[in-house]
Amino acid sequence: KLFFTDYGNAAKVERCDMDGMNRTWIVDSKIEQPTALALDLINKYVYWLDIYLESVEVVDYQGRKRQTITKGRQIRHLCGLAVFENYLYTVNSDNLSILRINRYNGSDVQALARLDNAKEIRVYQKRTQTAVRSHACEVDPYGMPGGCSHICLLSSSYKARTCRCRTGFILGSDGRSCK
Repeated sequence: KLFFTDYGNAAKVERCDMDGMNRTWIVDSKIEQPTALALDLINKYVYWLDIYLESVEVVDYQGRKRQTITKGRQIRHLCGLAVFENYLYTVNSDNLSILRINRYNGSDVQALARLDNAKEIRVYQKRTQTAVRSHACEVDPYGMPGGCSHICLLSSSYKARTCRCRTGFILGSDGRSCK
């Protein structure tokens, strides 16, 4: 799945398949300006910052179990969001510090370091890097990913795929080749 935020006409947090199909709104109320998103891949939770409502909130992958982690004026200056074990990590763009926030009570906030021009933060953890299994976009004997002549996108599962074409090309009737 692909998770993303939008704060155009109707602010929301959404998810879709990797090929863009099956778009689903998982948060569409009491949300104004979601600017950063982090996933807890183990427990299947989505965290986001809303700089207009000055809050950090969480829901499960279906949009249920919504909770506010922390709220207040300091949220207005946060950008980037990552989750690791019991904490959320973010960047305070006002003073360029890396913050650690307890994701269960939101009150334990600690500045860890200062970095010039930091705008984003990522945490890489071995447990969340799933073992690669065979999937629908594997290279075929002719060197084409998933049998697609240009681009292969995983679809509703790792066993399904959708072929797409680069700009200026259209997908042929076979659903694989681009012309």
